[in-house]
Amino acid sequence: MIRYASEAASAAVLVAQDLAPFFEGWPVPPSLDRRIAALRGADHVALAFDGESLVGFATALSDGALMSSLSLLEVVSSHRGRGIGAELVRRIRDDIADIYGLDVVCDDDVAGFYERAGFHRVTGMGVRRPDLLP
Repeated sequence: MIRYASEAASAAVLVAQDLAPFFEGWPVPPSLDRRIAALRGADHVALAFDGESLVGFATALSDGALMSSLSLLEVVSSHRGRGIGAELVRRIRDDIADIYGLDVVCDDDVAGFYERAGFHRVTGMGVRRPDLLP
């Protein structure tokens, strides 16, 4: 049974090693210290647990008034296809329900997932600095 937590305080009980199974497929995965810092630094956090094991999480950053950004969505490969990612996104959206916009930058192969979650394609630009990782 998957248990969800949407309070930022829930991320405080995690340790860096809890995030070891995540960031699969990233060209340069962040270090464990950067992973835990990302969760702890997020304005909005949704977590998914299978028993005591973290199996998914989503984070968002926000100005608290108009705009927010879904910065991370990760589900361990053994738990994909079970609706966990969709539920994490729903929880983030519920948490920021009074904010005008929620943006996400994603790879083409997962764009359909976000469209099913109510997102629409927009033009965006970004800078990635893999030299700063891990």
